[in-house]
Amino acid sequence: MREELLGIIEKNSKIGLKELAVLLGSSEQAVLDELEALEREGVICGYHTLIDWEKTSIEKVTALIEVRVTPQRGQGFDKIAERIYNYPEVRAVYLISGGYDLLVIIEEKTLREISNFVSDKLSTLDSVLSTATHFILKKYKDHGTVLAKKREDEREIIMP
Repeated sequence: MREELLGIIEKNSKIGLKELAVLLGSSEQAVLDELEALEREGVICGYHTLIDWEKTSIEKVTALIEVRVTPQRGQGFDKIAERIYNYPEVRAVYLISGGYDLLVIIEEKTLREISNFVSDKLSTLDSVLSTATHFILKKYKDHGTVLAKKREDEREIIMP
């Protein structure tokens, strides 16, 4: 039940307990107990809402920042990653393979705010060797949800 439950709520965290129980062929109490256990164990870390900010009047700029760092003796990348993820602007930090060590995702209102974050906060950290910033221009799919729907051709068909 656990794996199936996680798959369902990952796609729709708003699904009701009654509907979950029906889909899983289990009682509501059993599903509730399992959800609470998953939360206690840290398997379920939070519940999120995906928003298409382009359809609102709120300005948001998202940037992916590749960061090369010097790992610290005995702590590897964990200590510098912790310093970075504690900034409120930071939405995610990942240890990655390739030419860079960390991928940092941040959201701000303007390109200038992102630039200031990188130059004033991120680049000044002792372990940071270099950064490369990439701005998200358009999101087509995010967290498994398609945001950019195909436009229907609204032209009238004229037969000769």
